[in-house]
Amino acid sequence: MFPTAPDGAAPALVAQLDRGWQYLQMDDMRSAEREFAAALKQQAAFYPAEAALGYTALARKNPKDAGDHFDRALEGDAAYVPALLGRGEAMLELNRDADALASFESAIAADPSLTDLRGRVEVLRLRATQGTLARAKKAADAQRWDEARMAYEQAIAASPDSAFLYRELAGVEQKAGQTALALSHYRKAVEMDATDAHSHAAIGAILEGQEDLPGALESYERARAIDPNEVPEAVVSRLRARAALARLPAEYRAIPSATSVSRAEVAALVAIRLEALVARARPRQAIITDVRGHWAERWITPVVRAGIMNTLPNYQFGPGTRVRRGDLALVVSRVLSLIAADRPELATRWEGVRVQVADVGEGHLSYPAVSMAVASGVMPLNGAGFDLLKNVTGAEALEVMGRLEALAQQ
Repeated sequence: MFPTAPDGAAPALVAQLDRGWQYLQMDDMRSAEREFAAALKQQAAFYPAEAALGYTALARKNPKDAGDHFDRALEGDAAYVPALLGRGEAMLELNRDADALASFESAIAADPSLTDLRGRVEVLRLRATQGTLARAKKAADAQRWDEARMAYEQAIAASPDSAFLYRELAGVEQKAGQTALALSHYRKAVEMDATDAHSHAAIGAILEGQEDLPGALESYERARAIDPNEVPEAVVSRLRARAALARLPAEYRAIPSATSVSRAEVAALVAIRLEALVARARPRQAIITDVRGHWAERWITPVVRAGIMNTLPNYQFGPGTRVRRGDLALVVSRVLSLIAADRPELATRWEGVRVQVADVGEGHLSYPAVSMAVASGVMPLNGAGFDLLKNVTGAEALEVMGRLEALAQQ
């Protein structure tokens, strides 16, 4: 860095400094030294000339003399950035990394605009802590978590601006079961380096374990935005589904373990799992008198308007009525009709097919719906029979909705 003269310096000194610097740029070091020495002879306290002599010594591959010149320049102004930078270079040549680091850090403190220097400072800090890091890694590999944690903390004390060290410390704490500390240090890592995909992903994993699904999803998505390989898409999709489920009423979330399901629960399953299909159905007028304030009201109404489920003649839906396999077969057949309207080629699987069902003859009112449900593979037979009057469990209802969803997505 050109050793600028302070304000108020004598013009003759400034001219000698400029001439000497030009000679130095042309590798005419003898002429450069002559100009700088002449400036010092006129004014011994003219520290820019000492710094310039330091750079000349560096050019001559004489870091020891360079360091002496830079030290004398800093006696004139301890915050003189050209001398601080030059001294740092000289100390590096002398393999005195700690002294070089101190000079570079002082230069950044004096001139924060030296952004390019920060990377070198980071490297020097890490180099200074290599021994500590080696101990930390060795202890971590041996699962001596307390020893590893202490070593990383020592490294951080020497290099407090290293996001990498916070991430490594957090990894040790996570493996040691110190989840709260790990989360805190992962967050410190991404605060210092927003592009740290690994730490974003680790935060997501911890938050998911704490059932903070929105927070986990946000962290996973940030990690994938930086590096798609850090978090598989399947993990994000699974978490989105879990987060969506967590926002649903407790009654809906209890369906999988239910020994029997109600009409309200079936309507909610259809409306949520087959939302796009229900939305595309031609709506019909529907009057429903007994679902106001019911937890499933917002799903019952669109399912009835889509013609998938009906009200009774008195306009009641009967949300609490238990659903039997024959009832569910009717719902399935109507969903299959909507699917067929979108994809007629799929309908060949069930339309016009006459399935033999031991306990439901072809003259039975439920036979058309049962035959479609069985032929499509959505509701398999129980042996040779269908069990029209058997209550549908929550697990069975979910399996049926899953098969319908797969058909709808085709």
